[in-house]
Amino acid sequence: MIVIVFGVSGAGKTTVGKLLARGLSWHFVEADDFHPTANIEKMRSGRPLTDEDRWPWLERLREEIKRLVATGKNAVVACSALKRAYRDRLRVGNEVKFVFLRGDFVLVQKQLRGRRSHFMNPDLLQSQFDDLEEPQADENVFTIELGRTPKEIVNEIKTKLHLVRSD
Repeated sequence: MIVIVFGVSGAGKTTVGKLLARGLSWHFVEADDFHPTANIEKMRSGRPLTDEDRWPWLERLREEIKRLVATGKNAVVACSALKRAYRDRLRVGNEVKFVFLRGDFVLVQKQLRGRRSHFMNPDLLQSQFDDLEEPQADENVFTIELGRTPKEIVNEIKTKLHLVRSD
């Protein structure tokens, strides 16, 4: 199974994703590692990415997900996947499940301000919310509300996905 934890920058995708992967003894994939240098520099400078910037990145990530599925490896992927078209591109089969970390602007902004050593310019948060297409019912996405500890969020994810009993 591949679990894609998604949401806007600062929602806690990497923190939650790593904790979930560690608790399941699964592989962890940071989607940011698949960005070309030009994308990282663009975000660092405070300019939001366009769809044209994102498609090559998503294609590289899609290939990694396909490889993981083909080799039978379980993994947790932390990825923004802000738009339905992006999620559709990453959904390479029934083995891929999506978990949306949903929080309002003020809560995510507070979390983002506490983050250290990340290339994403905090001034881009509004552009992330502007681009976000919240999942629709037909996407079969599990939505998790923010505002709790990462451990509590991970336990809810495990329960919703029937992975293991919560702690």
